[in-house]
Amino acid sequence: MSLQQSPEPAAAIDPVCGMTVDPATALNRHHHEGQDYYFCSASCLKRFSADPGKFLGAKPAAAGHGHVAHRASKASSAADAIYTCPMHPEIRQVGPGSCPICGMALEPANITAADAPNPELADMTRRFWIGGLLTLPLLILAMGPHFFGFPSHELVAPQISNWLQLLLSAPVVLWAGWPFFERGWQSLRSRNLNMFTLIAVGTGAAFLYSLAATAAPSLFPPAMRGHDGAVGVYFEAAAVIVVLVLLGQVLELRARARTGSAIRALLDLAPKQARRIGADGLETDIPLASVIVGDRLRLRPGEKVPVDALVLEGQGLIDESMVTGESVPVAKGVGDQVIGGTLNGSGTLILRAEKVGSDTLLARIVQMVSEAQRSRAPIQGLADRVSAWFVPAVIAVAIAAFLVWFAVGPEPRLAYGLIAAVSVLIIACPCALGLATPMSIMVGVGRGAQAGVLVRSAEALERLERVTTLVVDKTGTLTEGRPRVIEIATQPGTDDATLLRFAAALEQGSEHPLAAAVIAEAKARKLPRAVATDFSALTGQGVTGRAGGRPVAIGNAMLMRKVGADIAPAAAKAEELRARGASVVYIAIDGAFAGLIAVADPIKPSAAAAIRALTAEGVRLVMLTGDHRTTAEAVARQLGIAEV
Repeated sequence: MSLQQSPEPAAAIDPVCGMTVDPATALNRHHHEGQDYYFCSASCLKRFSADPGKFLGAKPAAAGHGHVAHRASKASSAADAIYTCPMHPEIRQVGPGSCPICGMALEPANITAADAPNPELADMTRRFWIGGLLTLPLLILAMGPHFFGFPSHELVAPQISNWLQLLLSAPVVLWAGWPFFERGWQSLRSRNLNMFTLIAVGTGAAFLYSLAATAAPSLFPPAMRGHDGAVGVYFEAAAVIVVLVLLGQVLELRARARTGSAIRALLDLAPKQARRIGADGLETDIPLASVIVGDRLRLRPGEKVPVDALVLEGQGLIDESMVTGESVPVAKGVGDQVIGGTLNGSGTLILRAEKVGSDTLLARIVQMVSEAQRSRAPIQGLADRVSAWFVPAVIAVAIAAFLVWFAVGPEPRLAYGLIAAVSVLIIACPCALGLATPMSIMVGVGRGAQAGVLVRSAEALERLERVTTLVVDKTGTLTEGRPRVIEIATQPGTDDATLLRFAAALEQGSEHPLAAAVIAEAKARKLPRAVATDFSALTGQGVTGRAGGRPVAIGNAMLMRKVGADIAPAAAKAEELRARGASVVYIAIDGAFAGLIAVADPIKPSAAAAIRALTAEGVRLVMLTGDHRTTAEAVARQLGIAEV
């Protein structure tokens, strides 16, 4: 056949096996008679290159090609979703299935906010539990005296035991383990031997050999039969292998599901609706998907920013911790950019949509995490190379064992040779090499996403092990990001309660994070609230106004000089508090310096242990912060960080 593009523009059909391949990521391609052809693996490319006419003359569905794609066409759920392989991203198809190269279950290329159940996980879980329940009595029957002290060999005659083991193991091997036989057969057809090749060959050989020994023991030589004519069987080995591999599949699929849940949690950060202001000034709530670039949107206090936008009117404090990790809100005004998914703490803003849909920063973060989950680490190349040699090597050793026993072994040579070959296949199966590396990457990326750590790629995750220097922020990273009052120092003639009451009265009109700490302390002490008037906020200095009818100013040293208040008597105290990691707020009443309030951001309880663990690993730590140097160095001393 000539290669035809699929309805999905970025997909092509492998002319050898019929698999859907992404041309953008395909590693194997061939140019023939003016046409580019793409292949899922090097073996398919090699077969095509040797005789292109053989495959170009076939029809897409001939000879059963495209087994996995055929399975996908039968999938009733997510019929239009594109699935890809975590280890081989060039493999793409419509609907779930398994990779023709490595046999791993495919996963959705794009994770959506809909938390749909994973049919593959449900199927494998059902097979695992049913297989496990049948394997347990089978194991007791076959190995009871060795592990459980159960006298099964005395209670049940060997030949009857063999028949019972056959009845128990047949559903486990032939039904629960059927997906492994499908994948093993697919690997043989596509000439991509993988771990499922060994699993299928090993368990199949053990089961068929045991079936023959149970149904026709007379075919076996007397030396292999017991006193009642029964031949030793391997039903329990085949069943246990199937159940263990099923357990590995369930764990892997659950790990992927957790990663998908973490990505959905990121998607859920975006609101479901936005409030659009029409050309006529009317405001309507519309679905987020209906927002287009240029729309004017209203953002009210407590709402999430719907899309990446520009502030046209108003002022507010935006919590951008979901992007920056900085828990202290950021002041936004006219001309500032806001990020979709961040939270507006206070103030009403009029926004103009700048980026919507997949162009928003949040959408790009989600896509990055999704791609990182499927990306390949350099070490996976080694795992692939080892796997490619390991599977045929095991089969070769099994054949060699059979031939040696058949050639020079004692009689009955055929039977002994068969036992030797089956034993090699059983012992070598299963091998976790092909599963361990991709699964560890998926778990690492998924757990990181759940903890708020976004890993750009699997290569970055692998290289993280070689990191020698770690640069960390202070506020919200080493500290809690929620400042609180730790000390109040007053001048003669003023008491703590009066100072705090007046400060809290004025700070009610402020949106600064330190203001929240002062107000919270006044509430905690249950102080009567003073009435504030003539409030005025001075950018970079503080606030002024009247509280209880008296002029009050709260802010930094610059504001104190501006109102004529002399803070020299408190200079030593202020420096001492800063050395303890606190920020100092000065208060002037009636134009005279009345005292100061020290506000500190407490260090996270887990920070010290984390710093010690990193230091023990030989990681050099550097604190990088925009805070006052004295405050930053105080926090660094408490945590044992040498560089600030």
